[in-house]
Amino acid sequence: MGLGASLYSGITGLTVHSERMTVIGNNLANVNTTGFKGSRMYFEDLLSQDYATVNGVGQVGRGARVSSIYSDYGQGSFENSTESTDMAISGNGFFIVSPAGEEDTFYTRAGNFRFDSDGYLTDPHGYVLQGWEVEQSSTTVSTTSSNTSSSASSTRIIGVPTDIRLENFQSPPKATSSVSIVTNLDPSSPDNSVSSTNPYFAMFQNWDGSADTPLASTLYGYSTTLKVYDDIGTAHNLTFYFDQVALSNAGGDTVWEFMATVDPTADHRMLSGANGNTTSIGQGLTSAAGVLMIGTLTFTSGQLSGMSAYTLKSNGGAYGGVKDLDNWTLADFSTSGYPVMTANFLGKSNASTAEAVNASPIQVDFGLINKDLSSDGSGAISKGWDAALGTLPTTAAASQLSYISNSGWLPNFKSPSVSALATQSYDTGGSSTLFQSQDGYSAGILQNVSVNRDGILSGNYSNGQVLELYAITLATFTNQHGLRREGGNLFSQTNESGPALTGQAGSAGKGTIDGNALEMSNVDMATEFVRMITTQRGFQANTKVITTTDSMLGEVIAMKR
Repeated sequence: MGLGASLYSGITGLTVHSERMTVIGNNLANVNTTGFKGSRMYFEDLLSQDYATVNGVGQVGRGARVSSIYSDYGQGSFENSTESTDMAISGNGFFIVSPAGEEDTFYTRAGNFRFDSDGYLTDPHGYVLQGWEVEQSSTTVSTTSSNTSSSASSTRIIGVPTDIRLENFQSPPKATSSVSIVTNLDPSSPDNSVSSTNPYFAMFQNWDGSADTPLASTLYGYSTTLKVYDDIGTAHNLTFYFDQVALSNAGGDTVWEFMATVDPTADHRMLSGANGNTTSIGQGLTSAAGVLMIGTLTFTSGQLSGMSAYTLKSNGGAYGGVKDLDNWTLADFSTSGYPVMTANFLGKSNASTAEAVNASPIQVDFGLINKDLSSDGSGAISKGWDAALGTLPTTAAASQLSYISNSGWLPNFKSPSVSALATQSYDTGGSSTLFQSQDGYSAGILQNVSVNRDGILSGNYSNGQVLELYAITLATFTNQHGLRREGGNLFSQTNESGPALTGQAGSAGKGTIDGNALEMSNVDMATEFVRMITTQRGFQANTKVITTTDSMLGEVIAMKR
């Protein structure tokens, strides 16, 4: 019985070492498999048998068996790739893939994904990568009317993880909602448009939207132009004219009048007249066609310290026509603290003034922000405007009277704050544009995609826009060693692994994602060869147990001759 037990102990040793060699061979076979995680086998001894000794009961072991096979989830090295849809996870997360149209879910570290003919982002098996759609949310930029708004971009994920699929290869246009203009206005520039009655709006009085050249070059000191976009992506030239007011009488400060204009033929604002009829001020029909905003900029020692801005009333034809300064009222403010104007390029109904329901207001940023938008109780129009010197002049015409009675005092923001980059008036040898930008764009065609470290899949379009499309979903597990290998670099969850804990890259230990990279196998050949040597020797030693036991059995048999 003892010799027979020795044979079977040796057999168990041969069995476990041969299985261990299988694990080592599988690791080495996958040394170049993308995202492969190696395995390691652990042994344990079999239940020992009690054996009588002079000191009582002893135990004799009966061999070995496999106790566990654990996967090694250590990080693999990264390999650079020229494909933008190749991805590698730096951390503990797994990509989630699912067969199209099925409920099955698998997990993988292999990030070699490609778009198929239907626009799905799939792995080599055709399983679709999962992610959240990204919503381009809009932050309301309200004026004194709650119905007016424009957009400022931010993003957030919506819904539940879904198949990542590109169905629309076009970027929709976005209407301009904000323009920033930073200029240096030469303080030595002369007053080119002069008016004894309307000194702060002389340039506006000289504007003639019905003429081929609305404003002659001799009637302003400086101008700068940038392109803005309407709701369908059509570009329009937005020109700002500036002219110094020599008769400002502003106590040592310098004052420049400004005017924001577009091509008069592109101005399709419709305004109510005195008789209740609507009047089209665009298409060269009125002398004010194309003027969106007028106002003044005040500089103290060359630094921007004050601003007034006026836009056309909804009933702009009620008091002597749209050029009448009584029809130009203090501009509304965006929630960011900038005055807003409205350009109805498409001739939409109820969209010609900032307070109109369908309006698309544009905030104007010269580098001065209003930090106090509260009303002083004198009506909605006073919201955000300073009334420190008595009754607030709410129209451009009233500002002229204020100029006369208050020694050149002009309306200003309630709490002006100058940014680091703001319009200025320093003697630098001439006026110049230091910076200008706007946030609109035309429609564009998808050119390529990219993935950032947060797992955001973005589309790069021909109009220069980068739109965030999907946030790739990553999964972790309470016990990742409980995952079941399904072949094809795929894992599935089990009761031992626990349910998948999903989230975005960079959160809750999920890890980050590197685009244009693939995770290599984490198998270390040197380590596997050492294990192979020890396994071979262990196998060899167990064969010696069997051959030696066989020799001993031979001696037993030879006893009877």
